[in-house]
Amino acid sequence: MMELTEMPNIGKEGSKKLIAAGINTPEELTKIGSKEAFIRIKSIDDTACFSMLQALEGAIRGIRWHHLPEPIKKDLKIFFDSLK
Repeated sequence: MMELTEMPNIGKEGSKKLIAAGINTPEELTKIGSKEAFIRIKSIDDTACFSMLQALEGAIRGIRWHHLPEPIKKDLKIFFDSLK
């Protein structure tokens, strides 16, 4: 079974935050999606930022977040701004 840290964009700190938010495996992250995962992390970590949201989406897609398509980045930005 793959570990969270084996996903793109997910390092040790990101993995710790995901686990603290109740997301323990790449499969769980993929199932709930980046937006729900971000909401869970944000509820326990006020410093969670837009880059983290993009990193989660990139991890699910198996790519570095810098390479997310522009329409996806725009959708994530609208979602992120709606949480403020």
